[in-house]
Amino acid sequence: MGVSITIASGKGGVGKTMLTSNVGIALAQFGRDVTILDADIEMANLELHLGMEGMNVTLHDVLSGERDISEAVYEGPEGVKVVPAGISLDGLRKADPEKLEAVLTKLLGDTEILLIDAPAGLGRSVVAALAAGEQLMLVANPEISSMSDALKTEMVAKKLGCNVLGVVLNRVGFDRSDLTVHEVEVILEAKVLATIPEDPEVRRSTAYGVPVVLWKPDSPAAVAIKKLAADLIGEEYVPPAPKKGSFMRRLIRGLFGGV
Repeated sequence: MGVSITIASGKGGVGKTMLTSNVGIALAQFGRDVTILDADIEMANLELHLGMEGMNVTLHDVLSGERDISEAVYEGPEGVKVVPAGISLDGLRKADPEKLEAVLTKLLGDTEILLIDAPAGLGRSVVAALAAGEQLMLVANPEISSMSDALKTEMVAKKLGCNVLGVVLNRVGFDRSDLTVHEVEVILEAKVLATIPEDPEVRRSTAYGVPVVLWKPDSPAAVAIKKLAADLIGEEYVPPAPKKGSFMRRLIRGLFGGV
């Protein structure tokens, strides 16, 4: 029986699905058997991040009782198994979130690590995803509004018996108004597992449906995500050495628009 980790955020737009897809692939690169489930049955977009749009059978079909979960599992990048949620309005209408826990039990019997991409907010489908997962990883941006929403999600998860692994701070920049790691840990009473820096390669990789750990594996965000994945499974990760002359190339590119 594998371990399940629900990756959640209090609000949308913090980079939760990006993180889920990339951590899953990074774990697979470390040799782990990984399944990623898109539990956001209302606003699913995991398949877009992985370049896997248009799958015939999705979680909608499984939660409606029309298909078995084994029919909704697809092979993604690096051998990661992916269960897309689906974008059909008719499928959404038929889907019953209460069946999610039974689905996860079946998936756990056939995988080492199950990552659950939870919906944002605190609706019915969110509570179902939180209740079904054994452990919780919160994703937030280093700002007060994001902390407030993350705290609400954390409180609900704890009441549901979910073990909080910690929080990942995404899109960390150099704005003086950003909360520090210490401030976040005090507010959420949880460990900051990783800080993922603001990185334009993330936006570019998402636009092309290629996770950043594959698109630009030596980019700052990709390196931070690989380090997070390694820490989750107790592996050692040695970041690639900076390329010589990289600073000058970035400077010239910024000044003159070179490639």
